Amino acid sequence: MSVGQKLPRIVMIGAGNVASSLAPAIEQAGAGKIVQVYSRTPDHARDLAARLENAAAISRPEDIDTGADICLVSVADDAVAKIVAAVKPGNALWLHTSGSVPMSVLAPASPRHGVFYPLQTFSRDVAVDLSTVSLFTEGSDPSTEAEISDLARKVFSNVFHADSATRRVMHVAAVFACNFVNYMWVVAHDLLQRENLPMDVLFPLLTETLRKAMTASPDMGQTGPAMRGDSAVMNRHLDMLDGDNREIYRLVSEAIMNRFNVSHEPDRL
Repeated sequence: MSVGQKLPRIVMIGAGNVASSLAPAIEQAGAGKIVQVYSRTPDHARDLAARLENAAAISRPEDIDTGADICLVSVADDAVAKIVAAVKPGNALWLHTSGSVPMSVLAPASPRHGVFYPLQTFSRDVAVDLSTVSLFTEGSDPSTEAEISDLARKVFSNVFHADSATRRVMHVAAVFACNFVNYMWVVAHDLLQRENLPMDVLFPLLTETLRKAMTASPDMGQTGPAMRGDSAVMNRHLDMLDGDNREIYRLVSEAIMNRFNVSHEPDRL
């Protein structure tokens, strides 16, 4: 940024997991100045605003300063359109951080709009080094796309273009790779706790599984009783499970065997 050039004034619309990482990172990178933090939960807006240089906390959509340079929307997918409908249209650059919402939802707010989608899992109180995260952009026109990319590169090292169709595929893939896998860890943790065992006992296994997936391929790294078609072991495991966990085990085991054409004795599986 040249001497005397003003930082863009940014309204952070949302104060959840993504916003709580993005807003401080934008200021720390010198990419902009957060002037407002909106959340329908006032305490959340105040908590995030307190971590920023000089941001006002607001909790009514009609108080959003649409005269700011950038309005960055980071709320639940089904709330994006509601925010847009509640504000006065202007010429600010409107962006959202969703992987599954098209950028066109922002068009009523401004002709200059687009997407600012970080492919990462965020938790409100866990610091994330955004310089290592991939950020995917899309703009309503070439000049807007260039403006978004310029902002992104001040915060992220890996910036790519991705249209709505590509982002939807990435988002589904991310749900399988992150959200579903993490739930499997939740189940594993619950099972270990029954025997007073810490989650730590699985860490070397998790590390090696991820290493193989990243250096070879997930296909090549697949192991376990389903991969061997070992019905006896799988049925013993099923006897130890009930409810959703039993059904998940059965469905995933069958999916593995179908994917890899593994023959097995059906028995009760």
